[in-house]
Amino acid sequence: MNKVEPIRNIVQLNQMKENLKKMNEKYYILFEIGVNSGLRVSDLRKLQVKDVKYGDYIYITEQKTGKNKRFLLNAHVRQEVMEYITRNKLNDDDYIVQSQKGINQPLSRVQVYHVLNLAAEGFGIRIGTHTMRKTFGYWHYQRYQDVAMLQMIFNHSSPSVTLRYIGISDDMIDATLREFYI
Repeated sequence: MNKVEPIRNIVQLNQMKENLKKMNEKYYILFEIGVNSGLRVSDLRKLQVKDVKYGDYIYITEQKTGKNKRFLLNAHVRQEVMEYITRNKLNDDDYIVQSQKGINQPLSRVQVYHVLNLAAEGFGIRIGTHTMRKTFGYWHYQRYQDVAMLQMIFNHSSPSVTLRYIGISDDMIDATLREFYI
């Protein structure tokens, strides 16, 4: 299995958002929530309107771990999501991002993978369903330099796991080796 990467380049990140908007607004909304929450795609794709509509926090039970998770959706993303919900006349029990197969079905993991790869063509990085989560982690770490906080958000067992997951370990090693010469 190939290791997917975070989107480390802000121009590429913004281009990804634009590409997804052009494809379909629902893909943009999924990506926007993903890169601003750090949720796994298995949990993202199953978010319903009622999960985000009432209050500042979203409460879910993580599909992978079975653990309860509470997270804050920032005001900017919340507003975009609420406008999307209103425009699309979604009801509380509707999935925020729906598949075209069947009535009120979430997107499949395969469809999310396919859409992300189409939107990222030409970027030169490996994109996958974990790209959104890793991108969140990478940019959160760049802004706050707090691996312990990110470790808690991701529910990782150690800081080294978190740094490796978001590709910071590789970046740090590369930076030390780039200038190292004896």
